[in-house]
Amino acid sequence: MLMKLDRRRLRALRIFFDPGRLRALTRRSEVGLSLAGAVVGIASGLAVTGMSFVSNELHQLVFGIADSERLSSSVIDDKMLLLTAPVIGGVLLGLLLFVLAKRRKKPMVDPIEANALHGGRLSLTDSIIVAVQNLISNGFGASVGLEAGYTQLAAGIASKFGLKLQLRRSDLRILVGCGAAGAIAAAFNAPLTGAFYAFELIIGTYTIVSLTPVVVSALVSTLIARLLAEGDFTIDIGSFGSVVPADYVPALLLGVFCAGVGILLMQGVAFVEELARKSSIAPPFRPALGGIIVGLLAMISPQVLSAGHGALHLNLSRDVTMPSLISLFLLKSLASAISIGSGFRGGLFFASLFMGALLGKLFAYCGPYFADATLTPVIYAVVGMSSLAVAVIGGPLTMTFLALEITGDFPITALVLAAVITSSLVVRSTFGYSFATWRFHLRGESIRSAHDVGWIRNLTVDKLMRADVKTAKAGISLEEFKKAFPIGSTQRVILVEENDKYAGLVLVPEIYANPTDVQDESQTLADFVRYRNDFLQPQMNARQAAAIFDKSESEALAVVNNLIERKVIGQLSESHTLRRYSEELDRRRREVSGEI
Repeated sequence: MLMKLDRRRLRALRIFFDPGRLRALTRRSEVGLSLAGAVVGIASGLAVTGMSFVSNELHQLVFGIADSERLSSSVIDDKMLLLTAPVIGGVLLGLLLFVLAKRRKKPMVDPIEANALHGGRLSLTDSIIVAVQNLISNGFGASVGLEAGYTQLAAGIASKFGLKLQLRRSDLRILVGCGAAGAIAAAFNAPLTGAFYAFELIIGTYTIVSLTPVVVSALVSTLIARLLAEGDFTIDIGSFGSVVPADYVPALLLGVFCAGVGILLMQGVAFVEELARKSSIAPPFRPALGGIIVGLLAMISPQVLSAGHGALHLNLSRDVTMPSLISLFLLKSLASAISIGSGFRGGLFFASLFMGALLGKLFAYCGPYFADATLTPVIYAVVGMSSLAVAVIGGPLTMTFLALEITGDFPITALVLAAVITSSLVVRSTFGYSFATWRFHLRGESIRSAHDVGWIRNLTVDKLMRADVKTAKAGISLEEFKKAFPIGSTQRVILVEENDKYAGLVLVPEIYANPTDVQDESQTLADFVRYRNDFLQPQMNARQAAAIFDKSESEALAVVNNLIERKVIGQLSESHTLRRYSEELDRRRREVSGEI
């Protein structure tokens, strides 16, 4: 009896874990996609907890701090240690970069680029490498946070899982968003923040279809992180009364101010990167040199080290003089720009939160100029923190929910929302990029968000064209052409030279348009050749092809292999291009609306 029961249980488990059944459930049902999101949430929580543990262990090992301390708030008297630790980290990272340059030639793709251009396809190996680089950078004190590594590793795991399930392009993009949502939710103990981080920055849009799996992933990841590790990123704003309408004026001004500082910060990082590229210093040596500068800055103030969790709470919980706030902000911004620009792996997520809090407290010194305002310096710090973060990272609702979840105060959240919308509007109107998309722009990619634009790049001429085309030699006579292509046999004939080089296109009905008895005897086939210099190339996308059709006013064009050989490989019509383009546009619209 027991043996039969065990066999039934084994059979049930085999059915449940059968890859084919799991694949079918995930592809055909929102419930299945939500279950996949829960699995990704578990993996994200484990990844964030593991990376945080390794980072803390490195801080204790390298800097000798206590288990309960944060690196950026620790008192480290050994100045030589502060100088050498980032340098050693830079040397280790340089060695890793040297090995990678020999073995991996393709650039590493981050979750935003993967969802925007590659349909959610991420290399798990590359994601692990990025996470290791981030741990080395952060663990040895470089002024970068771990959020980039968190999201990269979690999204890489999600992408790998989705590819194993053979998910559709839209579902795979959602699952990658689930990974990023779980990572941010676990890092800040803030599921709403994680979910809207995925919607605004990784998926690029909010849909009914994506809501459940992303939120499930964020909630599950938060629970896993709470079970495995202690610690909570919260800010006690104290008692201040109630928010009055006069409080919105300084908050809006602070949002504008943070937007300007955020733009300067992004351009500063880009300037350092460009300076490093133009220098004769090889990439493997740049992190060590950057580590020297970071170490020198750390000798002035250890608060510039690592992400700045400890330093943020340290400066919020005590009164700090205005000169100290200004000097710390300048040191942290310089350390972050040098760290990222010299090749240390990481992002500006938490650094922007820390620097925004410093700006908020600085702005609080202007409180007397707003007679009716009732805000305390800590509240200004929360507003500044969210405003600078949205200027650099993007995601107004993400940063608004972060303020809500770390303060637990709804009136303050409304104040933050007004400030972050102002900051976001100023940045988009004057600069137009977040930190990630600005770096894509410098690299030559026209990506403004994670919204899926990769499908148009994949809809290329070589996938749309017909290969069975009618061709003729350009030197034949008009009579020979008529014998080879009688009226009604085809609409177009592509002419080629003796070396098969494209020579033009002939419309067959034009040749038979006039009766033979009234046709000019001096006419040759060359008189009917059109579009000698108008043609398509196989790597062009549908949008580029449509622009060439519009410019040439042609209903169809030849496709040549390249600009040098110009050998004909096919033909493409404008009607087929526009029809396929419209079909894909309609499919994306239906995906956004939740119809498919």
